[in-house]
Amino acid sequence: MHLAVYPPAGRVRLAVPLRMNAEAVRLFAVSKLGWIRRHQRNFADQERLGPREYKERESHYFQGRRYLLRIKETSGAGYVELQSKTYLDLYVKPDAELEYRRNVIKEWHRRELKKSIAELAEHWTKKMNVQVAFFGVKQMKTKWGSCNITQKRIWLNLELAKKPLPCLEYVLVHELAHLLERHHNDRFHALVSQYLPGWKQLRDELNRLPVNHADWTY
Repeated sequence: MHLAVYPPAGRVRLAVPLRMNAEAVRLFAVSKLGWIRRHQRNFADQERLGPREYKERESHYFQGRRYLLRIKETSGAGYVELQSKTYLDLYVKPDAELEYRRNVIKEWHRRELKKSIAELAEHWTKKMNVQVAFFGVKQMKTKWGSCNITQKRIWLNLELAKKPLPCLEYVLVHELAHLLERHHNDRFHALVSQYLPGWKQLRDELNRLPVNHADWTY
């Protein structure tokens, strides 16, 4: 049996073999109540970021680093520049609305994340000897990544653009491992450990990082 607790609300997931009866599953869950509640308390204490307003000197994250937003004027289409370790420069017209500013930064995050995925995927698909037909990026509300084993298509959460690159690497390896083992069983975790021995530390780091008001875990 595999038990997991997911933030932000402490959702509990219990994976069990089909052959197990309901009473055995219930007793196992009851025996783990203390562990479940401890993790739920930890998630409740995790730092949360409120909705972004995309205004001057607001905090924004990219690849695990915190930046202060600077709003700069342009007469053309909006764009983003990252030229220092302190500031993220957003170029927009003076009358640009919040939604437009959000979309400019969102699409910049998307492009940068795709670049990182391409570099990591080239290394890891060869190392794990797996083939992937498609890598995609999209906003996901319940997980950091997903893998369609039949079609060999992997989707990664756009929010990973804000997280450290090693955390992105962990999620990518996790999804690639599903091409070798469908289920989250002992063999699956052994495979992830074989290719990425420090994955548990990376998972814990990902789950400790500040999350958006609508964020989640893996």
